[in-house]
Amino acid sequence: MSVVTVSMPGELLAEIDGIVEDHDYSGRSEVVRKAGRKLVAEFDQRDLNGQQLVSVVNVLYPHNSANIEAELHDRRHEYVDQITSNTHTCVGGDQGCLETFVVECDLDTLSAFVRDLEAAGEYVEVDYSIYPADDIGDAISVT
Repeated sequence: MSVVTVSMPGELLAEIDGIVEDHDYSGRSEVVRKAGRKLVAEFDQRDLNGQQLVSVVNVLYPHNSANIEAELHDRRHEYVDQITSNTHTCVGGDQGCLETFVVECDLDTLSAFVRDLEAAGEYVEVDYSIYPADDIGDAISVT
């Protein structure tokens, strides 16, 4: 098995250590491997290459983060042709901000968009859902 070095904030490391202890994992490596497998499986689960996708992308970050706001502004303009909707919501009082993007594009563009959002700052959390555009009707049909 290969050995890698990973940098992460101390708070995240403490959370991983808590998961190891609370859920009887053998160690940090097992937790990181499981998370890595989940991410890989997410992209391998369906062959999304070549399909038009509809995705909801949520970005959570601390309130009053001017650098993150500037990065998100730049991404909005860079991906203007793919973003069909964007909302900003203050959450947790003045603790955080939640940006929600609805994006229609192919997998490569979506992957680049998500990577760019994740790179906006150390304290940015990005989560997303992917729906093949051709399957939308099946997903919402009432029988």
